[in-house]
Amino acid sequence: MGTITRNFANSITATSTLDAGVNFKNLLINGDMTIYQPAATKTSITADENQAGADRYNLRVNARTAWAGTLANEPTYVPTNQGFKKALYVQTTTAETSVAAGEIVRIGQKIEANLLPHLKYGTANAQPLTFSFWVRSSETGTFVSELWHRDHPSDTGYNSQSFTISSANTWEKKTVTFQGDTTNGFNYDTGIGLECNIWLGAGTDYTSGGSTTGGVWSTDATKRAFGTSNDFINTLNANFYTTGWQLEIGETATDFEFVPHDITLKRCRRYFANFGQWQTMTFGSESSARYEWTVLDTPMRATPSVTYKDGAETSGVVSYHSGAYGSGRNDGHTGTVSALWDFTTNGATKIKFNINSFSGYDAFVNGIQLDSEL
Repeated sequence: MGTITRNFANSITATSTLDAGVNFKNLLINGDMTIYQPAATKTSITADENQAGADRYNLRVNARTAWAGTLANEPTYVPTNQGFKKALYVQTTTAETSVAAGEIVRIGQKIEANLLPHLKYGTANAQPLTFSFWVRSSETGTFVSELWHRDHPSDTGYNSQSFTISSANTWEKKTVTFQGDTTNGFNYDTGIGLECNIWLGAGTDYTSGGSTTGGVWSTDATKRAFGTSNDFINTLNANFYTTGWQLEIGETATDFEFVPHDITLKRCRRYFANFGQWQTMTFGSESSARYEWTVLDTPMRATPSVTYKDGAETSGVVSYHSGAYGSGRNDGHTGTVSALWDFTTNGATKIKFNINSFSGYDAFVNGIQLDSEL
């Protein structure tokens, strides 16, 4: 065992006693898909979705004609004897009828630029990156993996490689390598630096270039997803499972690095945090406005958007009790929950809970969600 001090993705320097093999070589967070704070499953998806399946991952859907799908966290179908307990699952629930030129269906993760200085992009020593991952699909054929340089001028830096699923409904491990960008560096801020994607469906705006970029950088968007078969989006009930995403420096894939669950959760909470019931504490009847503050244990990337519900699961309102000891619940009361960015406390996010004048005891909200995802 050894003591490792590491600047985690949440910008907190934390000291933990970990297995000496854990060195955070993986640029992707939650690569084993074990954290899923927002929701395990969402159905009837017809637009972008980043609040289901697994934290930090998104399903990008654009310009679809008829396609609709499900995004879920899957605990049953995982590679055998590889240590994985969860997978990300996408299913076609309405097959595409006509693939539009600008159509996009892909899954991916956005990487904060602050985490990427050691890649040395924009210099002669720019590092190559190897992306390894496990896939299982009902559809065989060609899919495309991609790095998108989001700090590239005009957001037009693309690096893509195709891969083939050879056997239906069988777990296969895939590995691709992308060369470093010697021309364009990163801004090293809290914005997007890189995006790592797998294309499941694409229109001609992204496939007509004649080839993928072959692991080198290009500004030609028509090469981004060349070769994508579109069988997945064209086939009713087609499924795609994936886990074990690892993006690391070098031209060789190494064994997947399993990070302790509590550390992965903390890293994910920089981008999304989900809370259960939260209530004020009053010891007698309260008839004036009520405020409560708390400071999150993980500083968030930016001031998050806030959603919350009352005891009846109605969004944007709060509840209170008219009697002591939790009796006489009243729902639908006007109140607010806000998140405030506080630079005086090392970037921590404070949450303020305000319920307007009420005649009663403790006030509460359910299901507070804070979202500062990229």
